Amino acid sequence: MIDRDYVTRQLVERQFKLTRQRRAVLNAIAASQVRMSAADIYARAGRECHDLGLATVYRTLDILAEIGAIRRVHLVDDCEGFAPAALAHGHHVICVKCNRVMEFEGCDISAVLTSAARQTGFRIEEHWLELMGICGECYSSKDKGG
Repeated sequence: MIDRDYVTRQLVERQFKLTRQRRAVLNAIAASQVRMSAADIYARAGRECHDLGLATVYRTLDILAEIGAIRRVHLVDDCEGFAPAALAHGHHVICVKCNRVMEFEGCDISAVLTSAARQTGFRIEEHWLELMGICGECYSSKDKGG
């Protein structure tokens, strides 16, 4: 769930306005429980704000990702998608059937990071983890013949 007060404060601190167009993009993402492409967000937000441009959607997505309100996720066709980010250090699990996305925390991969740094000589500064699977609802409907 997106914390709209947090987003508004972050936008103000960075001297961005929460315009009608940005609010429509934010509302489209906040209302969804699935990962969406920029085109999906554009279509949904356009219902609320008819003069919304695709370039504005991309700029808004960049800003929202920068302030940590959304996270970039991968879509099956190697395109970039977006999902709400409520946790300071959260990751996503995504249903491969319905695209539902849920955030989780707790990814103790410190041993992997240490090993990667040792093997490559890199200083690892950040990471993201994305898991794919079948959500409980889709799994249950599969058992029922759906």
